[in-house]
This record gives sequence, C-alpha cells and structure tokens, in this order.
Amino acid sequence: MSLVRLNIKGISYSQTQSGAYALLLTEVNGSRNLPIVIGAFEAQSIAIALEKEIKPPRPLTHDLFKSFADRFQIIIKQVIIHKLVDGVFYSSLICERDNIEEIIDTRTSDAIALATRFNAPIFTYENILDKAGIYLKTQEEFPTSNEEMEVDEIIEEQPKAQASSPFSKDSLKQLNEKLEKAVLDEDYELAAKIRDEINKRTS
Repeated sequence: MSLVRLNIKGISYSQTQSGAYALLLTEVNGSRNLPIVIGAFEAQSIAIALEKEIKPPRPLTHDLFKSFADRFQIIIKQVIIHKLVDGVFYSSLICERDNIEEIIDTRTSDAIALATRFNAPIFTYENILDKAGIYLKTQEEFPTSNEEMEVDEIIEEQPKAQASSPFSKDSLKQLNEKLEKAVLDEDYELAAKIRDEINKRTS
C-alpha cells in the first residue's frame, strides 16, 4: 500500500464531542482531508509547537520528550497513521538511533505533537484516506462555527476574540513586559491576546 504525505491544515472545536478538538490533516498533493478528534491538552500542545512566538517557561510533556530524545541522540524520522478501527486512528513513530531504526506505537495526537517538534513528516496509507478522508467545501460554504481556527484561539480556548482590546491604552513597551510576565506565569490565554495586540500595531 502506498503512503500519502499529510500536512497540518488547522485545529477547530469538535462539533461532535464536548471539550474535544478536531485536528485536520490534508494530503500534500491532493484535495482530501483527514479529520481526527483529539483532546484539549494535545490540541494546545500542537498549537504551541506551531506558534513559534510563545515559549512556555517550563517544558510541556512533548517538549520533555524532545529534550530527552535529543540528549540521547534519538530522532523521529516520520509518523505513520497506519490503522483505523471503529473510528480510532492508530499511529507509529519511526525512530532512529545509531543507524538502528525502531517503530514505536503511539496515540495519533501524541505522534503529531511530536512530529511538529521534530519537523518530521506525517504519512498515512491510501486506503485510510479512501475510508476516512473528506473533501472540504470552500470556506464560504461553511457556517462560522465550523471555520478553521487560528492557533492562538486554541491556546486561548475561546471561540472568538473580543472586538475591543483591553490593551489599547498600553504602550508597546508595556505590552512586551506584560507578554513576558504572562508567559512566565504560564497564562497562555493572556499571552496570545497580548501578542495579537502587538502584532496589530507592528504589522
């Protein structure tokens, strides 16, 4: 069976499971998309890895795994989503150390959180895409609740940012100081809002 490479297209609130998120993967040379339901923690971990501007002051679980692997010269070469049973995706990490390759079973959400940190490619098999892949309509045809979310919205865990900014009276220097403090306090919701305000003023 041939492998198909996937990219992360986005993360949105799950419309079917409360408190969960839908991770959307899209095939590199095609139009099919693979939606995968993941938990809030994994969604936040993936979002933080994709969002380069926000650095947690202490390592998250997947960051710890990355540091551990780097220390012992273990690399993740690729992630393969290899099985779909009763709506559950099964994945493997293809790892290498000292030119010896190992295959490790993992949850798909963890595999993708690690892939983002190792810059490892994500693959699935053609038959899984045939079975679970979907063709998305254009953006205009979707209702607002199904639209793809920005990364900072996952970190915030809020559906929409407020129209008026509570930071409108702060200077850029004050905003940067508040951003640094929010990250140190691990308040990623606040950090994302402050970062958005800074980006508005500097763009």
